[in-house]
Amino acid sequence: MTESVKIAVLGGGSFGTAIANIAAENGHQVFQWMRNAEAVEEILITRQNQRYMPDYHLNENLVPTTDLEQAVTDAVVVFVAIPSKSFRSVVSQIKPFINDSQFFVSTTKGIEVESFKLMSQIIQEELDTEQVGVLSGPNLAKEIAKRHLTASVIASADEDKCQLVQQLLSNDYFRVYASNDNYGVELGGALKNIYAIISGLAAAMGLGENTKSMLITRSLAEMSRFAVQLGANPMTFLGLSGVGDLIVTCMSPLSRNYRVGCAIGKGKTLEQAVDELGEVAEGINTLKIVYDKAEELGVYMPLVSGLYQVLYEGAQIKDVARNLMLGAHKQDVEFAIKDGE
Repeated sequence: MTESVKIAVLGGGSFGTAIANIAAENGHQVFQWMRNAEAVEEILITRQNQRYMPDYHLNENLVPTTDLEQAVTDAVVVFVAIPSKSFRSVVSQIKPFINDSQFFVSTTKGIEVESFKLMSQIIQEELDTEQVGVLSGPNLAKEIAKRHLTASVIASADEDKCQLVQQLLSNDYFRVYASNDNYGVELGGALKNIYAIISGLAAAMGLGENTKSMLITRSLAEMSRFAVQLGANPMTFLGLSGVGDLIVTCMSPLSRNYRVGCAIGKGKTLEQAVDELGEVAEGINTLKIVYDKAEELGVYMPLVSGLYQVLYEGAQIKDVARNLMLGAHKQDVEFAIKDGE
């Protein structure tokens, strides 16, 4: 356990709250910034974030605030857990309050629509810093709240900073591993949301276990193929932030993207599914961005294309599924290690 330090968490959603509370339980002073003054007041009075994490007691070391300056100033690590649509706007506002020694960690699994930039790249750009990491993995916040055994990955080129985050967050139910592949870890976290929607569709249609297994493994092949085209290490996708995150979001009804897929599979429109969820499902935005990028790069992504046709071109799910089965037969494992390598 490292000595007590100040930590900032930007974002009042479920994962931001879970991370903030873990650090607070570990004895650190944690300032959690959120826009909603009523939510701040609720936490101060009840020690609960009822909208996103009901019945989850928040440690006294966690201080909710609507004041960005109070949250960020002199924080050793700043975790940014803001939805991708608002990410750049919030990050740009903290620049007057930061210093050169601070480390910034993105926990947001999304891609910026206009630029195809990942959240860590936005932090680098807006704050003019290389002190940036990514936290990602199979981390359903509501299971963390129940203290189910969970593991995550902190990715950074700075090994010391990785060790710092590991010390700040690790406890007897939450374990943090390290990686130096920022891009692969972050891209895996963003891409898997698309395939969680597909898995939700399959579940709603009553498709069998063979189908679910096929979808998950072909999703892994597809997302790693796309990521490698963009410069990521394919081996990263065999870890927690790749196949680990993919499995949990494709199998659990706690996954927001999975729930959106289920709702659509039961006959609801995309708009109805999103409204019913009441939270951000990053996969909806990511799908459009990745579809366009794959077309631009010429990357074969039949599952992405099929979901895009269903959600935005009015295609029937059964017709798309039939076309997928008639598509090109690609290699099962595209990044196998050859003899002598």
